Amino acid sequence: MKTLRNRVQLIGNLGNDPEIINLESGKKLAKFSIATNDSYRNAKGELIQETQWHNIVAWGKTAEITEKYLNKGKEVAIDGKLTSRSYETKEGTKRYITEISCNELLMLGK
Repeated sequence: MKTLRNRVQLIGNLGNDPEIINLESGKKLAKFSIATNDSYRNAKGELIQETQWHNIVAWGKTAEITEKYLNKGKEVAIDGKLTSRSYETKEGTKRYITEISCNELLMLGK
């Protein structure tokens, strides 16, 4: 059960090409977002479509695979964990962000 404490699994499509960052340490970082879609019927019987956007970060080999094979629109399955962090904008405003740190990535579709 310990492995289920902070685990996220999503299937969605990339919203943009991944942003690849080569760090001074030699490590590679990939940042991208995916959209997941859900639909349901409201009280009036109308079909409602909902899209949620998720920020993903991938490191090392996973980032290399992301750089080589993924681009906007690709369907992927992500397995990872939720992480939260804060940063300061150029104007000095503190912002908070929740991301999914990708442990495994599976390319789906064509």
